[in-house]
Amino acid sequence: MTTLSHEKVVLREKSITDAARDFAWRADEELAELDAAAPLRMAFPEYLMFYAEELDYPSPRRQRFAIDTLDGEHIGNCMYYDINETQGECELGIMVGDRAYWNKGYGTMAVDALLSHIFSGTRMRRVYLHTLDWNIRAQKAFAKTGFTPVDKVSRGGRAFVRMEITRDQWEKRRQAAPTQAKTSVKAPARK
Repeated sequence: MTTLSHEKVVLREKSITDAARDFAWRADEELAELDAAAPLRMAFPEYLMFYAEELDYPSPRRQRFAIDTLDGEHIGNCMYYDINETQGECELGIMVGDRAYWNKGYGTMAVDALLSHIFSGTRMRRVYLHTLDWNIRAQKAFAKTGFTPVDKVSRGGRAFVRMEITRDQWEKRRQAAPTQAKTSVKAPARK
C-alpha cells in the first residue's frame, strides 16, 4: 500500500470507507462548481456500487489518493491521471472537500507530496492541470508548489488556465527548498 506524507498531510490509497465523504463532496454544488463538474445526482447505493468496482479494478491510467490529516481525518482527494508513459506526462487533480481545512495549507502540502511521488517514483517529465480562470485562489495555491500558467483553454463552454511543472523545475525547487525533503514515501517506486 502506498502512503505519502508531507508536513500536514498523509496521502493514502483510496478505500471503501471513503465512499460516504466522497459522495457528499461530489454532490455538493459549490465543490462541483470549483471542480467544473455537475453535482452528482445518483443515489448513494448506486454510487457505492460504482465506487467499489473502481477500487477492485483500478485504471492503469490514473492513481487516486485520499488526503488525510496527520491524525487520520479524511479531508479530500487528489490524483494524477491521463498518464501517458510515452510522452512522460500526466494531469493532476485535487479537491479539499472538508471546508474546515480550506486556506490552511493542506492542499498545498498534498500537491507537494503528490509531485514528490510522481517525480521520484515514475518516469513522468511533466505534470499539468487545468483550473477555472476565475479561481484565483487555486491558481495561487498551485503557483506555491511550482506550477506556472502556460495557456488559456476553453472546454465545455468554460475558460481554464493550464498550468504545468516539469521534472527539471521540480528538482530545482526541491534543491532550493529544504522543507520538500520532509516528504516520505512508504512503498516501492513505480516504474
